[in-house]
This record gives sequence, C-alpha cells and structure tokens, in this order.
Amino acid sequence: MRKVKALGLFSGGLDSIISVKVVQEQGIEVTGVTYVTPFFGPEKARAAAEQIGIPLLAPDITEEHLAMLLNPRYGYGKNMNPCIDCHTLMLSRAGRIMKETGADFLFTGEVLGQRPMSQNRHSLHIVAKNSGYEEFIVRPLSALLLPETKPEKEGMLDRHKLLDISGRGRKRQMELAARYGISTYSNPAGGCLLTDPGFSRKLRDLFESGSSDIREIKLLKYGRHFRSGTFKIIAGRNRDDNMAIKDLASSGDALINACDYPGPLVIVPGGGDRETLELAASICARYCDGPQGEAVRIKITIEGREEILSAFPAAQAALEALLV
Repeated sequence: MRKVKALGLFSGGLDSIISVKVVQEQGIEVTGVTYVTPFFGPEKARAAAEQIGIPLLAPDITEEHLAMLLNPRYGYGKNMNPCIDCHTLMLSRAGRIMKETGADFLFTGEVLGQRPMSQNRHSLHIVAKNSGYEEFIVRPLSALLLPETKPEKEGMLDRHKLLDISGRGRKRQMELAARYGISTYSNPAGGCLLTDPGFSRKLRDLFESGSSDIREIKLLKYGRHFRSGTFKIIAGRNRDDNMAIKDLASSGDALINACDYPGPLVIVPGGGDRETLELAASICARYCDGPQGEAVRIKITIEGREEILSAFPAAQAALEALLV
C-alpha cells in the first residue's frame, strides 16, 4: 500500500512544528514548504525543519507576491500586510507543488481564532476557497472545530486524532512541544517585514512614488530614508547598512560619502538632480563624524565619475521634515 504524503506550509514557528508532528503521528510522510520574498525568508523554517528532520522546499515567489501586494483583493492589515491574500497565494502555490510532487493533501499550522482578522472562521474559508485547493487543505490543530475535509473523509487522516485548539493562547501547543521533545522554538511574532510599521511606511512611500522595483524594495531594509520630491535618499546607519547599500547599488546611482571622516554611505537611486545631490551631501555631512556646524568635504560618485564638494551638515528640523 502506497504511503500517504502531505505537504505542509511551514514557517518554523511552534504551531507549524506541532502540526507536522500531529500529521506524522498518523504515519504520513511530510514535506514542508516555505517561501522566499523580499519581505520574509526561509531561515527560521530551515532551522526548524532541520531540528525535526523533515525535507523543506523554499521556492522564490517574489514576482507573484509583489503583484498581489500592489493590489490585494482583501486589502491590508494594520500595516502593509495583506494577510488573507498572502495566505491564499501561499496555499495556491502549495497546491501546484502538491500536484507536481504527488502529495495527497496540504496542511497548515493555522489555529482558529489565533489572529482575529486572518484566522477567524470566515477568513480561513475564504483563503481555502480562493486558493483553488479547498478540499485538500487540513488545519490539524483546529480540525475538530472546522468542517471535515476530503483527506479525512477518504481515510488518509483519522479525524479523531486531530485537535481542537482555538484562540490566542499557546498553553496546549507548549504542552504538546514538551510531549514531542521539542525544547527550542521561536516566538510567534515577527518574521514578516510587512507587519513592521517602519518598513510599511517606507514601502507605502515607495509605491506612492510610482516604483515597485525589487532592488529599491530591498534597500528599504537599510538606513535612514528621506524623500526629496521624486527622489529617495538613503543614508546608512552603521557599517552593515553601508555594506548592504554598496552591494545593492547599481549603475546610475549616486554614491556619497565623507572624504575625511567615518560616516554613512549615502545612495540616491537613479542619480537624482543637482538639488537632490546637494541635499544628499548635506545629509552625509550631518551623520558623519566631522565637526558639526562646519563644512566637510563630500565625494559624489556616479558611474565612476567623482566630484568633491564642500557641504554643511543639514539642519535636524529639515531632516525630520524629509524623513520617511
């Protein structure tokens, strides 16, 4: 008799780990799937998958995720997080992988009522229905509180061995973790930059400027961001920011740094006009280690051409008005 196979959406958090264990207890072969976008990555999921010994797929869905993000059918949450549309996309993509790999059904670590907007009964139904794979989707942690699914009806899963967890508490999951011998797991919060207010503010500003360029989205993760008309100025906060900005720079960008003092690497994507470059130079002067209130020498490099100019540090009030 062929062994039943399941594909589980796997974030690496406690709920997704427990859902794997609940399914595995029924003798089912489990593969996890996580996703790569500029807003979240596979690192936590990979570490957890290695810990519990399951194979993990991590396809890059940046293109289709960005298309969804620009126009989510069900809108955004508190920040720029379109959770219902995002979960729908993830399950839709997982459904295609299920067909390609010969898996029998999908499952997730979602818990009914854990998140009031995206994991209430109606939202779970909408996500499953719109994914195109509703009959194949099992939520093992809350299955007894939800309608019976095709894998349960066909005997792939024993419904009586599934769970009835609901709400925002984690007591039962932690008890199960102890029973399964799982001592290390991540906190439930974090992981997706779209739920971060600061990142969301910068992303909204980028979209409103008319850009959805992947490189510019990646730059949102680093430094202080200033908006000058149609141009963006980004100043690194530390060495790591400076290195990331340098790695993401491309031909035509303006790169700006102080000649004589340590300080930020400043970038103007696309080069900017003269007014913007002079503003960027004054921002660089403001955050470098040069004497405040005095002009410092600033180097501007565009496509290998260098220019040295003298710039006074920008006034704090002016910077606050431009800060994204």
